[in-house]
Amino acid sequence: MFQEPALIYFGLSGYSFVVMIKKILSVLVPLLLFAAAGQAQVGITSVPFLQIEPDSRAAGMGNTGVAIADNASAVFWNPAGLAFQNGNQVSITHSEWLPQFNVDLFYDYLVGKYHVKDIGTFGAHITYLNLGEQQHTTRIDPTGERLGRFNSYEFAGGISYGYQIDEHWSVGTGFRFIHSSLADGIGDFEGDKIEPGSSVGFDMAGMYQSDTFIFLERDAAWSAGLNISNIGPGVNYTNNAEKDPLPTMFRIGWSFKTDLDRKGINTLTIANDYSKVMARKDEGAISSLFTSWGSFNRDIGDGRTATLNTFQQLLVATGLEYWYDELFAVRTGYYYEDPNNGDRQFLTLGAGLRHQFFGVDFSYIYTLGDENHPLANTTRFGLILDF
Repeated sequence: MFQEPALIYFGLSGYSFVVMIKKILSVLVPLLLFAAAGQAQVGITSVPFLQIEPDSRAAGMGNTGVAIADNASAVFWNPAGLAFQNGNQVSITHSEWLPQFNVDLFYDYLVGKYHVKDIGTFGAHITYLNLGEQQHTTRIDPTGERLGRFNSYEFAGGISYGYQIDEHWSVGTGFRFIHSSLADGIGDFEGDKIEPGSSVGFDMAGMYQSDTFIFLERDAAWSAGLNISNIGPGVNYTNNAEKDPLPTMFRIGWSFKTDLDRKGINTLTIANDYSKVMARKDEGAISSLFTSWGSFNRDIGDGRTATLNTFQQLLVATGLEYWYDELFAVRTGYYYEDPNNGDRQFLTLGAGLRHQFFGVDFSYIYTLGDENHPLANTTRFGLILDF
């Protein structure tokens, strides 16, 4: 059992550590359901940190990116978007994660891309979520004997590739190694050996980009994208625990970009993403791609249940981005989740600067309905270097 701040992370109050391990994601929900996909299915998936949107630009646009994917962070949003990119880039994003908890959590994301002529564009990333130092005590009684301290963190690293089929279509894929160390160093507990959990996941993606056309006497273009990410075997943390599935995410969306003047100095982009967690307990990663589309019942508290159809399971994101002369950007967006499926609703604000090979992005979350929401006042800062 753990004392604060571990109680905030694990949501434990009077449960044994073995119970926590065997139902690891159920007790992760109090912290990470707001950072990952829908609460209903985050509760049955492992390592939900994989769904934290990494880059400040897309975060400022309401978490839209699958049909834009025009920088190195396409590795997360849509690796097929790498195929339409030339040049090389490195980007890093830092966020003091869930500041409302005030427990010094932080999230870092390092990503890069490298273009090879006539072959395609490659990408690589490292994702790290620091969950701080925890106090290990005797179980049940949170004031019990102190047995030491341990660090908790989660990590993922991988490579991606995008290939352009023709001037309009591209495909992409990605592969990552995932490591989750929630209680390493505790040793055995009631006969169960506590170990870090590890797995691998891969992505399948596609993208379409239109030719430039005339819209209201201005140049315009549109694109569409699809990405299924984190397909792979589940994760467990003890010898005897069953595996919890990875948070496989289905994401589809479109974007529309148009000049606001004849010289193309002022531009506006509108984007819209729809996403869904594709996971079912006790089913394999591949079969869940097909079986997770149906309705399911979910406990919503006070002895009540709700039946969520497919549309109620969707996470909806909409974003706007204005650029002035490719030097300065202003962004905003809106994110919505059904009240019975997590109930995350927030506005986002963002800005960006570009000068030659250097860029900076910033985003801010303004939550709706609950000023004490764990995501309230979350900020991200991103740095981009082009070569």
